[in-house]
Amino acid sequence: MSGGESNPPAPAVEARVGRRGLSDLAVSPFGLPLALHAKEVRVAWVGRTSTEEHQDPRQSLLRQLERSKVALPESWVIVCHFYDVESGRMELDRRGRGTDYERFDIPIARDGGIADLLAEAANPARRFDVVICESMSRIARKMFETLSVERELERAGVGVFASNEPILLTGGRAQQILQRRINQSVAEYEVLNMLEQSWGGTCTHVREGYNIGKPCYGYKAKKYRHPNPVKAEKGLTKTRLEPDGARAETVTLIAKWRYHEQLGFDTIAERLNADLEAHPPPEPPGGRRARGAWSKSSVADVLKNPKYTGYQVYNRRARRSRGGVGVYNPPEMWVWSVEPAHEPLIPKWMFDELNAASRARRGSRDGSEQNRHPNTKRAYVLRSRVFCRCGRRMLGHHHRGYNYYRCWPKNNNRGRMDRFGDHPSTVYIREDALLTAITTAFADCLFGHNRMRVLTAGLDQVDDREERERQDCRARLQKNVADLKRKQDNLLRQAEDADPDDPFTAGLRERYNALRAQQQQLETQIAELDRRQVQVPSAPTARELAIVDLLPHLAVNLHRVPQDLQARLYELTRLRVQVDHETDHALIQINLPADAVDELAAVAQAARPANSQPDRLEEAANPRPSVGVIAVRAPGEIRTHTGRVLNPLPLPVGLRGPVSGPTLRARA
Repeated sequence: MSGGESNPPAPAVEARVGRRGLSDLAVSPFGLPLALHAKEVRVAWVGRTSTEEHQDPRQSLLRQLERSKVALPESWVIVCHFYDVESGRMELDRRGRGTDYERFDIPIARDGGIADLLAEAANPARRFDVVICESMSRIARKMFETLSVERELERAGVGVFASNEPILLTGGRAQQILQRRINQSVAEYEVLNMLEQSWGGTCTHVREGYNIGKPCYGYKAKKYRHPNPVKAEKGLTKTRLEPDGARAETVTLIAKWRYHEQLGFDTIAERLNADLEAHPPPEPPGGRRARGAWSKSSVADVLKNPKYTGYQVYNRRARRSRGGVGVYNPPEMWVWSVEPAHEPLIPKWMFDELNAASRARRGSRDGSEQNRHPNTKRAYVLRSRVFCRCGRRMLGHHHRGYNYYRCWPKNNNRGRMDRFGDHPSTVYIREDALLTAITTAFADCLFGHNRMRVLTAGLDQVDDREERERQDCRARLQKNVADLKRKQDNLLRQAEDADPDDPFTAGLRERYNALRAQQQQLETQIAELDRRQVQVPSAPTARELAIVDLLPHLAVNLHRVPQDLQARLYELTRLRVQVDHETDHALIQINLPADAVDELAAVAQAARPANSQPDRLEEAANPRPSVGVIAVRAPGEIRTHTGRVLNPLPLPVGLRGPVSGPTLRARA
């Protein structure tokens, strides 16, 4: 046997591979498949192109096929074509399902997509021996996905080649794999680097106040000339938001109903649907999912959208590439404009309070009627109004003939008890004890003869030193800002006629920039003080408290009032009860909206029994809690004025006192 034929072909394959022997690498376990040495090798071509927004799919696929044909050895013949029109960054299990290729006149017979290629490769009766593509990035943009495809094809005995890599049939693959991995790394780097730069540009675009995509309900797009002259010559523009007539008024009305009347999403939707001409329903992009009416979800979307505060906001929803359909990012990931970019439809402070309250009201319905569930036996008149010290709503519970409100963290926090580590296993309080305390609060603060004396008794003891200090600090900062502006004007006058190349002019410019930086720093401090003013408003005055004199003097016993009237009374006054199990106290908060005084008086008159007299025995049996005004109130018209929100805003009135001993218990 001669040295040239040390490894002669086996008889079974001699007809295919000829008389020439194979090298040691060709017959090694890590060599190429034997079918690649045949006289005729069947090839499957695979291609991929992005959607039409990025390139022309027809021309891209034709180019890929032509380059692949040029790189093939003479005995290799393409027998089938697999291609997709989709993003290469999609997960492999989601690839090949689209039908975008049908929209284009692509003169290439399609045998399927990447998923069909892998399925046929696993079949021993497959039509091809090897796969060819323009570059490995055409299989997938992510190296992990490309390696997964390579691995599946390798297990099936199918080799993978690219036109931008050497196709060597001598059996050696090390050089080919090295170049392939370098190409894949470079390709993934370029894509990721491009995405990062594009993301940075998008964030800058948003921070400058420009809008992205379709304007949200209540706004319309106002076009501006593109700041890039080249793009402006091509007719490209940028857009900001401006109020859209009746739709903008509807947004503000939704916020008013939610904030002042504490209405649920369903109730608001019913009110809006009663007059669709005045309150046009939102239209989703494309219009295919349009319902022609308001729904609970559409109302919720309005109240949760921070763009209505006047700021431009981006990245609220997770990207589709991360499976983020319908998933919201946490607020920490939102991108905000530096300052308000358009007219607000909902004040920022109101938006923050609405979303904080929505989390507390989650799962609670409007109205006092009994739940529609067939197993429901009773209704709780204080439902969704009693809160535990931990911030959770206390749920109604009936036990041995009495109604209770209890906080039971274990009920819906299984596996997360670390969030309530210092919380007793159950905290509960009897409903009749709460009704007695609430009756006293209404009598002393709203309908009693001595209500003004009770409410104004503690005003002179309110500590307003922090507010005075804030005002003094703000005045000092404003004075400094005015002084800096004066100095900047002086520098500008000196530099008007100076030589731009003069060192003195350069010094003036540096000094001006330094003064400008100081001014911006002081203005930021002023904005922070204004934000604190909204978060911690000042105490009410006796003149503001005089609104209670518009109510009649009545004796109302809530124990004897029908539940529907009680519920309406609590709804108008936005009743809230905060139970503190550590101090054995409860805080009862009542709000008196100026625009609901007449309705509140009418409901109270209807709730008062005929010829009713104060129940002296009940007053003696139940100790009277101490009553006083909480030294906070909602911001007034001066700070939060908008033409679409009724003013003045509600005035919180509170009651603080211990609840009777045996009615409040903590069970460890």
